[in-house]
Amino acid sequence: MIDTKMTRRAFVGTMGTAAALTLAACGGGSSSTDDGAAADGGEATADANVKIEMVTDTGGVNDQSFNQLAWAGMQQLSADNGWEVSYIESKQDADYMTNLDKAVDDGSALVWGIGFAMGEAVNTAAEQNPDVQFALIDGTNDNGSANLTGVLFKAQEPSFAVGYIAARMSTAGKVGFVGGMTSETIQAFEYGFYAGIEYANKEQGTAVTYVGQYAESFGDAAKGKSIAQKMIADGCDVLYHAAGGTGVGMLEACNEAGVWSIGVDQDQAVLFPEYETIITSALKKVDEAVVNVSNGIIDGSIAGGDNIVLGAAEDAVGIAPTHDLLPDDIYQAALDVLDKIKSGEIVVPETKDALDAFVAAL
Repeated sequence: MIDTKMTRRAFVGTMGTAAALTLAACGGGSSSTDDGAAADGGEATADANVKIEMVTDTGGVNDQSFNQLAWAGMQQLSADNGWEVSYIESKQDADYMTNLDKAVDDGSALVWGIGFAMGEAVNTAAEQNPDVQFALIDGTNDNGSANLTGVLFKAQEPSFAVGYIAARMSTAGKVGFVGGMTSETIQAFEYGFYAGIEYANKEQGTAVTYVGQYAESFGDAAKGKSIAQKMIADGCDVLYHAAGGTGVGMLEACNEAGVWSIGVDQDQAVLFPEYETIITSALKKVDEAVVNVSNGIIDGSIAGGDNIVLGAAEDAVGIAPTHDLLPDDIYQAALDVLDKIKSGEIVVPETKDALDAFVAAL
């Protein structure tokens, strides 16, 4: 559980999730820039001189997950506001501070760090550069810096909905989870998924079981595929990942074996049309958060020094609209589950203790 005191702000999504981007593959520490041309070719806004830069974690900007979504949000800011936006990719953890320092030296008004792994580096950079605004996806302002905004998502909530779907879709009675790096952030996905399975078991009178394994990487598709193949061989017929690029290997393994898979962050059935067994995805609307928080920081309506927590109630998480492979009754039931989460009727656990209590109370 995160100890930092968090506040909750209204979050109104104003843009659609980008399903896919055409991005140049870049090495660690490399960067790319969008010069901020107005979307309609007309005049940029009065704040066209604003520069915003983001630093990715080691998953890279083409991770088909939250880094790519964050960059989609940055590009939307360029199109909407005429701002100059760019990214710097990190190849290894040791790159984080160097890349954050470079973003500051580039004259950025706001620097984004993407991913919980960057938390310590972003907190340090914010302390060292009090005149620059920082924001962090999936991490918190741990030191009370007035120029740092942490943005977290209730990842357990969409995971609960897809866990419910997984249990309803399984005919073998066994489903699996592939995680990236072990952390509180990714464990929230896992615990929500498991809770959704148990909720469906109680509702449907079934006994679907669960297995999970962490790859300890967000960029190793081969390992993700190997883990998935072992789970499939052991009898799993629905797999869900929260593993960035590692999870792409899981999607591939499921497609080859003809078993159902569940994507994460983006609508991965749209992103990977070549994989024909993706039944749904747990959405985390990182792109919309980057747009709304960036606008708020630049216009002053978000002062910094805060942690913003976004979930189903703010329409910041959910399940993918693509549901061609789902029976209508299961898809609608999953939406009903999400409505119960939004209303507070279902409180989804994000820790092991909360999970145990949730399951015991069913």
